[in-house]
Amino acid sequence: MNRQSTPAFRFWWWWLLVVTCGVIAVGAFFILSPEMARHVFSLLYYRSSIALDDFQGEAVRYITFAHGILGAVMIGWGVALLLVLLGPLRQAHAHAWRTFVVSLAIWFVVDSGFSLWSGYWQNAILNSGIALLFLPGLVGTRCTDARGSAAA
Repeated sequence: MNRQSTPAFRFWWWWLLVVTCGVIAVGAFFILSPEMARHVFSLLYYRSSIALDDFQGEAVRYITFAHGILGAVMIGWGVALLLVLLGPLRQAHAHAWRTFVVSLAIWFVVDSGFSLWSGYWQNAILNSGIALLFLPGLVGTRCTDARGSAAA
């Protein structure tokens, strides 16, 4: 039986698909509902949904712009992960699993490290939650190469 045809692999593959689509949806939310996104980040970082709105007009416009750019990057990254999922990872290719894991690991380390360095520990905690959503699916779809050695 091929690894990708096992019920466990399919379940965890679907798990990754749902979480990845969630990343894309959140990115779209940042673009389609910029005011609401600003309020969510304001609540996360300042414990007030309107704290960011207290900045001067140009600063609020820039924060909204930055959230939109973040949303676009999330959509692009999510679509790239989706293509890996729908193609080679669905066929249980070890290189696809490694690509998925390395992409997530680099995002997590760089984003969380910069967040902590900048004093926004809340973002590092948010990143940890997102990473934990991906983790079970990654463990459940762990692939091996043709020699049977671990993909990681």
